[in-house]
Amino acid sequence: MSPPAVVPAWAPASSQGILWDDRGAHSFAELDRLADQIARQLLGRAGATDLNEARVAYGILPSLEHVATQWGIWRAGGVTVPLCTTHPMPELEYTIRDSGAQIVVLDRAGLGEAAAQLPLRLPEVRFLALDELIAGATRVGAAAEARLPLIDLHRRAQVLYTSGTTGKPKGAVTTHANLLAQVQVLLEAWAWKPSDFALHVLPLHHTHGIINVLSCALAAGASIELFARFDARTIWERFSSGRDGRLPSVFMAVPTIYSKLLEAHAKASPEDQARYSDAARQLRLMVSGSAALPVPVFEKWRQITGHALLERYGMTEIGMALSNPLEGERRPGTVGMPLRGAEVRLVEGEIQVRGPSVFLEYLGRPEATAESFTEDGFFRTGDAAEILADGYWKILGRNSVDILKTGGYKVSALEIEAELRLHPAIEDACVIGLPDPEWGERVAAALILRPGFSPQSTPGEIELWLRERLAPYKVPRVWKVVAEFPRNALGKVTKKAVLAGFAR
Repeated sequence: MSPPAVVPAWAPASSQGILWDDRGAHSFAELDRLADQIARQLLGRAGATDLNEARVAYGILPSLEHVATQWGIWRAGGVTVPLCTTHPMPELEYTIRDSGAQIVVLDRAGLGEAAAQLPLRLPEVRFLALDELIAGATRVGAAAEARLPLIDLHRRAQVLYTSGTTGKPKGAVTTHANLLAQVQVLLEAWAWKPSDFALHVLPLHHTHGIINVLSCALAAGASIELFARFDARTIWERFSSGRDGRLPSVFMAVPTIYSKLLEAHAKASPEDQARYSDAARQLRLMVSGSAALPVPVFEKWRQITGHALLERYGMTEIGMALSNPLEGERRPGTVGMPLRGAEVRLVEGEIQVRGPSVFLEYLGRPEATAESFTEDGFFRTGDAAEILADGYWKILGRNSVDILKTGGYKVSALEIEAELRLHPAIEDACVIGLPDPEWGERVAAALILRPGFSPQSTPGEIELWLRERLAPYKVPRVWKVVAEFPRNALGKVTKKAVLAGFAR
């Protein structure tokens, strides 16, 4: 047999960890073998001995096959571009085109009609059906003996799309060394160990789900259960019953999920409430991130489970940079202190970060990359913060009114506005974030309609139209039709005044 690829050097096949998905339990040895076979299939179909950083996109539901495909791409020398299976066709097409993906692995069960339509829209891209790739990977043949390339840690490994102030999402490129640094610091900071069992309810096209939960669990040799969809009662029951005799010990989520869990707890019978609370108390670690955790949610969660949620701060471009302590005071409304290896500073109120976990570049956007870094190599996060007297950091929000945080997702108001202006009924659009205790911010849109369109019926029609073009979390939940926008002396829309109008 050929020597193993050097990355990802996570989760040895000898681990006793188990990966559960909708189909049942899988050993890490099974995961390792399938990833190895998929890597050889990808190389064989490309007629190559090394993918040499070719981008490979994949839209697969959370499952053994999702993780094995991710690892298989890395082992073949490719760069992963995970797709969100709930995104509408235009968003999927944009990600594939912008990333320059040469190969796309499609899961018909996850993408539905998009799996059939994307190959027609993108004839220049090679599409592989997941079931056919897996079937080929399980056959014994000459491909099984093909050598896998040795992968240098400084090669590009992953492209994740993140919204910014320029409108359309940008692809943030991380190397294997970046990913390894991101994982290693969390293994230490949160004391991951082989006996852990994590419940995974987060998207697998975001850093939170890919690194903080999945990669850390696999690197520690811990067990993990992947859920294809979130259901609050199912998670409460899993806290209580576990899986195959193992009880969960780690849970990470965004504030919106904790709010939904609190709602489900409140609706349960007194007997179930007591059972759920007792079960949650047995977990050793519960983490909240990707958006500010409202203090009332923190306090209510502590009241019913005994857990002070560990809040931390990070983003796609930097991994995690700040964290409340595993042992010590977890202060509500703060994100703790800098993690080991992360240099974090405040410059004119903006958080700036430097260290081995910080990403390499924005794909195909050298100017945006250059503008995002200072001369001495610190990444400008665009987030505002203050450092409290005892060293805890408190996030104050985004420096740009054009970046919203809703349900753990970072959303560009400019991207939504540009899409809205394509609708024949809309003369102009202004998108803002309304403060919301459950979502962090609720996406809202003020519209100026063209003559002849009804203010009463048009917003509803526009919402349905927009859902065919943008991810569900980008579609405004609140609409308002106005005659004009408040503007400053230079003619620029003053979004704070628009926000005040919604409040009125």
